[in-house]
Amino acid sequence: MAAPNLTRDQAQQRAALLEVDSYRIELDLTDGGGKPGSDTFRSTTTIAFRSRTPGASSWVDIVAANVHRAVLNGHELDVSAYREEDGVHLPELAEVNELTVEADCRYMNTGEGLHRFVDPVDGEVYLYSQFETADAKRMFACFDQPDLKSVYDLTVTAPHHWKVVSNAAIESTVDGPGGADTHVFATTKPMSTYLVALVAGPYAEWRDEFSDGDTTIPLGIYCRASLAPHMDAERLFTETKQGFGFYHRAFGVTYPFGKYDQCFVPEFNAGAMENAGCVTFLEDYVFRSRVTRYLYERRAETVLHEMAHMWFGDLVTMRWWDDLWLNESFATWASVLAQAEATEYRQAWTTFAKIEKSWAYRQDQLPSTHPVAADIPDLQAVEVNFDGITYAKGASVLKQLVSYVGLDNFLSGLRVYFGKHAWGNATLADLLNALEEASGRDLSWWSAQWLETTGLNLLRPKFSVDDEGRFTEFAVLQGGARPGAGELRTHRLAIGVYDSDDDGKLVRTHRVELDVSGERTEVPDLVGVPRGKLVLVNDDDLTYCTMRLDADSLASLIDHIADIAEPLPRTLCWSAAWEMTREAELKARDFVNLVLGGLQAETEVGVVQRLLLQAQTALSSYADASWRDEGWRRFTTRTLELARAAEPGSDHQLAFVNALAGSVLDEATLAVVRGWLDGTDVLDGLDVDTDLRWRLLHALVAHGAAGLDEIQAEEERDPTATGHRKAESARALRPTAEAKAEAWDRAVNDDELPNAVSEAIIAGIQHPGQKALLQPFVARYFADVADVWERRSSERAQSMVVGLFPSWSISKDTVTAADEWLAEERPPALRRLVSEGRAGIVRALAAQEFDRS
Repeated sequence: MAAPNLTRDQAQQRAALLEVDSYRIELDLTDGGGKPGSDTFRSTTTIAFRSRTPGASSWVDIVAANVHRAVLNGHELDVSAYREEDGVHLPELAEVNELTVEADCRYMNTGEGLHRFVDPVDGEVYLYSQFETADAKRMFACFDQPDLKSVYDLTVTAPHHWKVVSNAAIESTVDGPGGADTHVFATTKPMSTYLVALVAGPYAEWRDEFSDGDTTIPLGIYCRASLAPHMDAERLFTETKQGFGFYHRAFGVTYPFGKYDQCFVPEFNAGAMENAGCVTFLEDYVFRSRVTRYLYERRAETVLHEMAHMWFGDLVTMRWWDDLWLNESFATWASVLAQAEATEYRQAWTTFAKIEKSWAYRQDQLPSTHPVAADIPDLQAVEVNFDGITYAKGASVLKQLVSYVGLDNFLSGLRVYFGKHAWGNATLADLLNALEEASGRDLSWWSAQWLETTGLNLLRPKFSVDDEGRFTEFAVLQGGARPGAGELRTHRLAIGVYDSDDDGKLVRTHRVELDVSGERTEVPDLVGVPRGKLVLVNDDDLTYCTMRLDADSLASLIDHIADIAEPLPRTLCWSAAWEMTREAELKARDFVNLVLGGLQAETEVGVVQRLLLQAQTALSSYADASWRDEGWRRFTTRTLELARAAEPGSDHQLAFVNALAGSVLDEATLAVVRGWLDGTDVLDGLDVDTDLRWRLLHALVAHGAAGLDEIQAEEERDPTATGHRKAESARALRPTAEAKAEAWDRAVNDDELPNAVSEAIIAGIQHPGQKALLQPFVARYFADVADVWERRSSERAQSMVVGLFPSWSISKDTVTAADEWLAEERPPALRRLVSEGRAGIVRALAAQEFDRS
């Protein structure tokens, strides 16, 4: 069921009226006899709060199966007409108030509220909370908005053999009813309701500590017992300590929440959540099979991202969700900086350029793009704003701001900001004031240009050369931001000139850093400089823009991209080629051939994996249908060659094999995949472990080369929660109308499925080789989607709305169907998601037309 949709106006009114002193929360997670409870749990909450207007009324939020009683200042309230969307009405408030609410709250299986999971390996029950944006009300009665901070005293009764973890440390444990234990936690620091955390179950535990001068931080890592053999705790502790050391130096404020636990939990909907002192992570980050170094890098980025939130988001919190971007953009920028400066991942900014920037560009070119500082009128609006603008574009423009004011000034401004607003709520204006104070620069224009507008500026070079190949003039031309109002912005950027060295490698021979503004900016420092073979007008990736190349540089890119010596400029060239493909300026087939010709020289495995995915997207969506079969043959033939030629056991070898498994395969390649799976065709160094077996089996199933019997056998071989989800995907991948109809019905109509299982089924419905089979589901999507949105919470509904949008049907008929659906009255958040799917079809149609030309 969808939770109440709090509006900004309602939150402002309540914040103006109330001030919350404390919460005392008592939870019983047992069945009364010492064993885990099943459907509901008893929640008793006592809130001490004040009203600035005695005699006024308000309400407290609670989403529960039953509200047994509510007592306000000693008076019983009538809860007989309680409704989840209303909470509990609080009449005639005194200046000082005490409210007690007793309720039976529901365990959830959607990754919201208090999620309950049963491990199929050992039958044990595991719980964890997830409250962002406003689901704390599913576990305890509260004023569920970020600007009503308070302290929390938590008491939890749980089975004796369980670990119970929360934001603060356990102060005492006593015997509870039925052989259970009752754990009393220390009072927390002040924080918002969405940051309260509870993790409970027979979790495996690892302990360590971080020491930094006078500070010692107890560290904990937790995961399910059946995953414990795969936990690489030592590596995670090392990265955690590196993060604390870096942030202490950079922020100048000691970590403020005492202990620091990191809990890897099942069926989590996101990558992680920054609960103060008790961070939760998607347990897929416990790698049970071999993965490439890129995934270790991404996990480390997530670890450092959540840690950065302890200061930016938890210590100082946004007042309302308009400033969600401040939380997420800052944490993204800070985590990549920490990776590059303090960990083994020194090329983190290269990954940022290829992954985060690509996400931002894609999101910013949609009709639903919005300013970084977005208008968030209600909770439904924010729940679809955890997107490429909020995270990646915001981080990109922060990176640009750092280049403008200087890193030292930026960090000094942060120290001012933390000092002024610790334990409180703040806004963008507060941050800009602190940065202006530290840097001495007026930043009001920066906010107007970069945070309050939409779209990308296109930057390109314009120059002339003499007979000796030296620049006689050089300018950077800027196009107006689009989509949007066509604004021109001030960009702090670097221009790099690259030429061949004695070994034939393209290396940088000259660099100029400057501010670019207006339609044309002259660059006199380049006059007289040799032109070289490649010019990049956003060298070092300092600004946020679409970069285009002059004709000679584009020719160098196409012919010599593998010769660019350094990974960051090489990645910028790959990104420019991909953006040109998406904009129908470079044929999809030419992009695929560029990737296949240059991939063997790419050193960064994360870039390799992203390029393989982009080439698959070009083949599936952007290439003309008449060339697509030939394109897939070229791609799979070359990828197989690269897998066989790669160093045995290397990350590159695994990346090529994984890409092959997700492609459209001919009979000969299917035979190779079959041989890898059953061991009759051994690829030297390739460990066909549990997860790779599933990927290979998925490839066979999708092409009709394996069926239900093999899926069942593999599930019996891997009787874990992950194995069950992989089997669900495999069953949905079967290339028959009956299998697709069954999978569609479960994903769309079974509201009791755990969210993670539903997402696994959705992932299996689409395959690039099954487009024709899925055509009947175009009409079904538009018939079903509104009802799903109405029935389910936003978190649960989004996986269906986005995952089942008919992106397989790239045709004008699909655009027409979307237009007809959008012509009717629709909830704004749902309208946005469907319009984004439509935009993807329109873009693909344009790319296909260009590819035919």
